[in-house]
Amino acid sequence: MIINFSVSNFGPIKDKQTLSFEADRSTHLEDYYVIEESGLRLLKVALIYGANASGKTTILKALEFLRALTLKPKNYKNAEFDFEPFLFDAKTPTENSFMSIEFFYKNIKYYYEVEFNKKAVIREKLDIYNPRKSNVFKRETNLESQFTKIKFGGKIAVDKTFEKTLESNTLWNNTVLGGFSKTNIDIHELKNVTDWFVGYLSSIIFSDADLKDMITSQLNDSKISKKEVISILNRADFNITDIIIENEKDVSEALINVLQEAQVPYYRLNKVVAASKFTGAELQFEHTVGGVSYNLPFELESQGTRRYYGFAGLLSLLIHRSNVLSIDELETSLHPDLYKHFILLHLQNSKKSQLIATTHNREILNDKDIFRDDAIWITDKSGEDCATQLYSFADFDTSVIRDTTNRLNAYKSGKLGGVPNLGDIYINT
Repeated sequence: MIINFSVSNFGPIKDKQTLSFEADRSTHLEDYYVIEESGLRLLKVALIYGANASGKTTILKALEFLRALTLKPKNYKNAEFDFEPFLFDAKTPTENSFMSIEFFYKNIKYYYEVEFNKKAVIREKLDIYNPRKSNVFKRETNLESQFTKIKFGGKIAVDKTFEKTLESNTLWNNTVLGGFSKTNIDIHELKNVTDWFVGYLSSIIFSDADLKDMITSQLNDSKISKKEVISILNRADFNITDIIIENEKDVSEALINVLQEAQVPYYRLNKVVAASKFTGAELQFEHTVGGVSYNLPFELESQGTRRYYGFAGLLSLLIHRSNVLSIDELETSLHPDLYKHFILLHLQNSKKSQLIATTHNREILNDKDIFRDDAIWITDKSGEDCATQLYSFADFDTSVIRDTTNRLNAYKSGKLGGVPNLGDIYINT
C-alpha cells in the first residue's frame, strides 16, 4: 500500500507537494477507511478536487510517470523523458525534478526517490525498513561521461560481477530499477520493488478510457468472476442478468480443418493457428424484463452502462487483489448516487487496495456519513506563479473547519481554495 507520494518541478507543480494516505487521529468511519499496516493507519481512498487546470490530473500523471521510469527503461542514451518541468519561473526549467514514494510490500516498508531532468536520471536511492532503516542502493550519474555509479548498502549482499553488470545496463536515462529489469541477476530487494510497481500500481484510467476489451479479456480468461461483475451491475440497478461473450477469431476453425485435410506443412499451419487465437469479443448484455430475456449488443447500451461495466470489473480487481487505481474524473457518465455507491463498495469490500480519483462532484463534500476529511484533497493555484498546491481538508485548523462546518458551503465560498476565479458574464465586443 502507498504511504505517501511526493513530486516537485513537474508540470504545474513547482515546490514539493505530497499526497499522503496516512490517516489522522480521527476514528470517524475507521472500520471502512483505515487499514492497519505495521503500526501505521493507512487510508483506502484519496479524492482530489479543484478547478480546471489546477493540477488534479498532474498528480495522477506523476504517479504514472514514476511507474514508467521503473518499468519502461529507455533503450538509447539519446532518448529523452516525455515531461515538462514547471515553466512559469525563470529558474525551474533548468532545475531537476524530483519524485519519491513510500509504500508497503509483503509487510516491509520501502522508500524510493529519484531526481531527474529531461535527459537523465541524476540521483536515486532505495531504503528498506525491516524493521530498522537500511539503504539498499544509492546511484549518481556523471553527466559529462554519462556513466552511472551504483553503491549498495552494507547490509545488501551483491556479487561484484552483478554490480558491474547492473551498472553497465543502467543507462544515464534509466533508473536502477529499470536497468535491473534488463539484467539477468538476482537481487531480492530490487525484485520486490519492481514486482510492486508491476502488480500494485496500475496505469491511469482517463475519463474517455474504453475499458471494454480489458475487462472482457479478464472475464474471458476467468481472472475476474462473471458472476461477481453481474452482481455489481445489478446492485447499480442496470437490470443485467447475464454477460454473453462470443470470441472473435481472425481465422475460422473451418478453414483450419480444411488446411489440415489438405496436408499443409506443419510449420505453415502453425502460423495460421497462431493467427486464429482470441483477438477480441462480441459482447452482449442480457436483460430480463417481465420474465422474458433480451440480448442487447454492448454498443447499444447507454454510455453510463458501458462505463460502469468497466468499473464493475475494476471493482472486482480492487476487492480480490492488492491494487491502487488512479481514475481521472471519476464522476464521468455516472449519476451522483452511483458515484457514491462505487466508492462505498470499494470501502466495504476491498482489503488492501487504494483508490485515487480526481473529481468535480461537489455533492459529497458535506456528506460526513460517507467521507473523512483526510480523504478529501484540494488542488489550488497559488496567486503569484499559478503553481499547484495540494492539501487535504484535515490540514485546516478549527478556525476554518469544525465538526459543525458545512464543507460544501465553505468550499463554494472559496474558504478552502480550489475553486475557479471567474470574471463577470459580460463580454465586450
